[in-house]
Amino acid sequence: MSSASARALCVDVGSTFTKAVLVDTTTGAVHGTASHPTTVSTDVMDGVDAVRAALAGASEPTAVLACSSAGGGLRLAVVGYEREVTAEAGQRVGLSAGAKVVHVASGAMTGGDVTALRAASPDLVLLVGGTDGGNARVLLHNAQRLARARLTAPIVVAGNTDAADEVAALLASTGRRFVVADNVLPRIGVVAPESARAAIREAFLTHVIGGKGLSRGRGFAELVQAPTPDAVLRGVEVLAEVVGGDVLVVDVGGATTDVYSVITPQGEDASIQREVVGTLWHARTVEADLGMRWSAQGVVEACARERRGLDDATAEYAARVATDTAHLAGSPQEWLAEEEIASAAAVLAVRRHGRPGHPSERPRPLAEVTVLVGSGGVLRHAPRGVGDRVLEQVLGDHGGGWRVPVAARAGVDTAYLLFAVGLLADQHPEAAAALAAQVVAPPVATTRHPD
Repeated sequence: MSSASARALCVDVGSTFTKAVLVDTTTGAVHGTASHPTTVSTDVMDGVDAVRAALAGASEPTAVLACSSAGGGLRLAVVGYEREVTAEAGQRVGLSAGAKVVHVASGAMTGGDVTALRAASPDLVLLVGGTDGGNARVLLHNAQRLARARLTAPIVVAGNTDAADEVAALLASTGRRFVVADNVLPRIGVVAPESARAAIREAFLTHVIGGKGLSRGRGFAELVQAPTPDAVLRGVEVLAEVVGGDVLVVDVGGATTDVYSVITPQGEDASIQREVVGTLWHARTVEADLGMRWSAQGVVEACARERRGLDDATAEYAARVATDTAHLAGSPQEWLAEEEIASAAAVLAVRRHGRPGHPSERPRPLAEVTVLVGSGGVLRHAPRGVGDRVLEQVLGDHGGGWRVPVAARAGVDTAYLLFAVGLLADQHPEAAAALAAQVVAPPVATTRHPD
């Protein structure tokens, strides 16, 4: 087989841009990248065709692998037992699966709760509740409510496994579309996301992606393997394996700032369970009020709450781009404001990611992070040095309530490869590992900070 016959076109169909990376599936070598505005107004396959055509000179790919966050991505509602226990566990698992959690309900659902859930317009419902062998009353009550509700969204069941058959029977009795996964909280203090994450991905591919009206039967649903954030988290997992240590990724977007971390618990963290919900060691958090455009004023407001002031010129610029989201920085002064907003968004998002979810819990152990990766258009396309300075702000933030990494090297995923790493991981693990190595290569100087 020639090298030209073993190339995969990895495509991320985003809400704004469709990005592509042409990768050798044997060596992980990158043979080209391309970007095109996402063609939601016509057919998203037009944008996929455009990036494919842009890379045609580099040889025709043998496979096309895609992820997508177009059309609002995956909108998830979580229905749980107690807000601070199973509902919280379900929300964490939903985020790790690449979903945007648009609604959380806890306790025995009332008619008003069902109405509120329907108003949130979820693409998918995650039904959780109870530990294995525990009280199943609320789980069964909520299953019956969902079975009778005027709700078209498919349901992933990931609660008390002892009640799974009865829950399935209730949902099947009214023709609901559903899939049963393992319990996300099998016992107190243990979060088990793998089965539910896989079920959410399956439901997204089977029921959601084809139903968003993004393409008119041109094979888009068959190409998509995962929601984009799920593919990115998978890529971060591969990167952690490659570097042999903990990894933190900050993705500063126009509307949200996402933070991913893959951590191997050490010492007491590995053996002692202090939290009721438990720690999700491969995690993603989404800050919907921190972004470079639609949420720029949210950054200003969050800075005020955190006593991290932005100067008047930056605040005025944030207000301007929040109303003119297509604006591109065009002067040194504007790029200075962009850098200030990006730094604040990154720092505050990582603070929230690192801080404990509840007063009884401990901060996420980020002190041993060996690699910090920055992503997002503002970091990829900024003038030289901006991305590095933004990441330095994250590594030097000693007022966030968590221990910053003692020794971490930082760099920007300038070629936007992590999503492609995730798409390749299962079918082409060696190529995925080789591609992940390029995210942190060439090695940058180690940044050291005192405890």
